[in-house]
Amino acid sequence: MAKDEIDTASSTLVEGMQFVGETGSGHAVVLDGAAGMGRDTGARPMEFLLVGLAGCTAMDVAFILRKQRVEVRSLKVAARARRAPEHPKIYEHIELDFTVAGLDIQRQHIEKAVSLSATRFCSASVMLGKSAEIVHRIHLTNDEGTREWTLEV
Repeated sequence: MAKDEIDTASSTLVEGMQFVGETGSGHAVVLDGAAGMGRDTGARPMEFLLVGLAGCTAMDVAFILRKQRVEVRSLKVAARARRAPEHPKIYEHIELDFTVAGLDIQRQHIEKAVSLSATRFCSASVMLGKSAEIVHRIHLTNDEGTREWTLEV
């Protein structure tokens, strides 16, 4: 395995259930358990999976739209997920809501970008899609108004 194919991360106990997570790129985040298990001073590890998924696909979509020479005024990807009732409580169902705005963005632009991200470029999406159903909802605002639909990927 080539060195550039290896990602690294660590989590170091601070106190109680609070940890500092550090990435190989030098960034740090605080993780903690909910009140009762921890002190609720940071996000839960599973929440970071959703942040990673939302961030991964948002970056892909922004990049692909720009490659299509489409001006993106705003882009937000919100994730909601349902976990299995028994351990291991993996995500079984994930909903991704893409809210995008730009004057010249057309339906085919955003559908192509979301589809490519979901099936080819977003490693988090492809990986989580092996254990969870992922639903993609698009909310598009352009010079024609606002439209919403669910994209079959």
